[in-house]
Amino acid sequence: MRVVIQDNYDKMCKWAAQYIAAKIKNHKEDRPFVLGLPTGSSPIGVYKELYTMNQAGELSFANVVTFNMDEYLGLPHEHDQSYWYFMHDNFFDHLVDMKKENINILNGMTDDPEGECKRYEEKIASYGGIDLFMGGIGVDGHIAFNEPFTSLSSRTGVRNLTTDTRIVNSRFFGNDPEAVPAQALSVGVGTVTDSKEVLILINGHNKARALAETVEGSVSHKWTCSALQMHNGAIIACDEAACGELTVDTYKYFLDIEKKERL
Repeated sequence: MRVVIQDNYDKMCKWAAQYIAAKIKNHKEDRPFVLGLPTGSSPIGVYKELYTMNQAGELSFANVVTFNMDEYLGLPHEHDQSYWYFMHDNFFDHLVDMKKENINILNGMTDDPEGECKRYEEKIASYGGIDLFMGGIGVDGHIAFNEPFTSLSSRTGVRNLTTDTRIVNSRFFGNDPEAVPAQALSVGVGTVTDSKEVLILINGHNKARALAETVEGSVSHKWTCSALQMHNGAIIACDEAACGELTVDTYKYFLDIEKKERL
């Protein structure tokens, strides 16, 4: 596992965006670069950096196919809290050369949730898998909507949201947890870790324990983020604020390793 510690959120986002941009530019295969994407507050700064590069002609998305992590079950595209709306508002609508047919987001209004999830997995496989999956984690360490005690080998499926998750997300729904959908469609932990690389963004004091469990804790479905310890291409990009519960030795180790990477 690689842990890249940056001074603050803005620097973390710049680093992550530059890393993703380099991967897209260096992709030489006769197939699109397949990029997994999250929603939430953590990636917003990364999206801004990426679309700014795109608008400046420094980065093309013409040969990029995207798959999003999740979507609320029962919210139409036009709902301002749907993840389809979030992705277009914060990213896709700002790109000058992203092809609409290359954007893949789970359909929260489907009449066949299980079938929708099965088709999603099959479509990912049809592209040869995901090259790089960017994600964030919740304060309880969940990846996408894979709440604590979700199988670490899980695939895309229907997820029941915990009360804690609905309370956290209620700030987007008039502070009413009951207004937050009780279910979502989500890629599985196994779907994410099948990717060639996984880049997880962790920022803020409230994510400090989740970062410590991801890096130093045991591999456990209580902390689905811990599955990244078993991935040969896992990268954590974090800010100083999120490092509060790392041991001093761990913190110094990763700072030292990354310093040598830059030499």
